[in-house]
Amino acid sequence: MTTGDGEMKREEGGVIMAKADGGGSGVAFADQAGAVRPGEELDLNRLEAYLTGSLDGARGPLVIEQFPSGYSNLTYLLRLGGRELVLRRPPFGANIQSAHDMGREYRVLSGLARVYPKTPRPLLYCDDPSVIGAPFYVMERVQGVILRAQPPAGLALTPDLMRGLSEHFIDNLAAIHAVDLHAAGLADLGRPAGYVARQIGGWSKRYRNAQTDDLPTIEAAMTWLAQHQPPESGAALIHNDYKIDNVVLAADDLTQVIAVLDWEMCTVGDPLMDLGTTLGYWIEPGDPPALQGMFGLTTLPGNLDRRQLVDRYVTTSNRTVADPLFYYLYGLFKIAVIIQQLYLRYRQGRTQDARYAGLLAVVQGCGDLITRALEAGRISRL
Repeated sequence: MTTGDGEMKREEGGVIMAKADGGGSGVAFADQAGAVRPGEELDLNRLEAYLTGSLDGARGPLVIEQFPSGYSNLTYLLRLGGRELVLRRPPFGANIQSAHDMGREYRVLSGLARVYPKTPRPLLYCDDPSVIGAPFYVMERVQGVILRAQPPAGLALTPDLMRGLSEHFIDNLAAIHAVDLHAAGLADLGRPAGYVARQIGGWSKRYRNAQTDDLPTIEAAMTWLAQHQPPESGAALIHNDYKIDNVVLAADDLTQVIAVLDWEMCTVGDPLMDLGTTLGYWIEPGDPPALQGMFGLTTLPGNLDRRQLVDRYVTTSNRTVADPLFYYLYGLFKIAVIIQQLYLRYRQGRTQDARYAGLLAVVQGCGDLITRALEAGRISRL
């Protein structure tokens, strides 16, 4: 199709592709929807019958594609007649029930839609496993741009653009932490009292349950975190997985966040722990190659570094972060555990996704970066 000025525009994988500016740089989306991976197919006939009977005005035929990026809940593009929807379901072979609660994720989106405009609109939830084999929900498809670790060839991510994006990105985290929990109906979503201690204990236990190799750096991290827990900083709605590729950007201005995705780990807890998770994903140019390969978009010139990210958050949120080292190390450790759980699924043969084969190097990279940060006593330029 064409825009009003005749400029060519097309859509791929949930994002509008168009000219971003007069300089001719293309806005593209690295995560195009395509063929469904073997072993992750959905029952097309059952799903079409369910959707046409449950969504007002819905008509077939149904075409199903899959978004290839991401390692957690599976995300599918549904083309239903003239409508485009997004379906989320738990991964096949997963046994971490609390991390894949579709009903809870649907409830979070429904509450946030009342008070936080950067939420994809949820449309329906199904807990009947006879439809596709697991609970799932369907939401609107947000049109925008998602940037992954490796930006598409030809996209000019200039220093000015990356600085603006990193500033607005962290400002939006502060906005999430300012959400009115009672207005959203989510005040009972979590247990904020004792949150820090529960997270350290809980992620340590998860690591033990998923451990496949002896990694001394991870062992040292668990010990240090248990011994250096700070006081609680307060309670807020926290996303718990806030990173660049979980936000949708405006196609005509890549510095602007228009939607936040993947709310599966959202809860009420200490907002500085949420900041720590984001810092863990915020990779700098000197960080281990395995981490740069997986999360490396933030290494591009113009990005704030981790220390600057904290300073910006402090200014925007009016919160105090006396020493970010604990929160940063917690974020790295938590990411290491999440990746380790995924790698265990691969080692046990519970996924056919070849991307999982190299995930142990990412766990090791997190451990190496924890060691560097502890030795330097800082979170940035390690």
